[in-house]
Amino acid sequence: QVQLVNSGGGLVQPGGSLRLSCAASGSIFRLNVMGWYRQAPGNERELVATITSAGSTNYADSVKGRFTISRDNAKNTVYLQMNNLKPEDTAVYYCKFAAIGRDFVSWGQGTQVTVSS
Repeated sequence: QVQLVNSGGGLVQPGGSLRLSCAASGSIFRLNVMGWYRQAPGNERELVATITSAGSTNYADSVKGRFTISRDNAKNTVYLQMNNLKPEDTAVYYCKFAAIGRDFVSWGQGTQVTVSS
């Protein structure tokens, strides 16, 4: 069992920045991938960025150059630094933990990010 607790998010003006954090606790599989997904009203949940326990990253094209994902393995925490935010980034952001090589996935509770003037 892996529990995920999100923090960060909120309301920001276009061009602003926010940082999301997601802390994992419980039975942390050593080989894993953590990441962020988002879901806007009326849309399907989509990948934003992921990072493996070895540090390999993957980004959606829409956020490349603006968002940076990082992690602190000692704290089992993943971060998403979001810069130059746009109104189309408005969504509920979900943290995901997946074990590599195992059939195990856990989702965080979601946090709202609103980009509006």
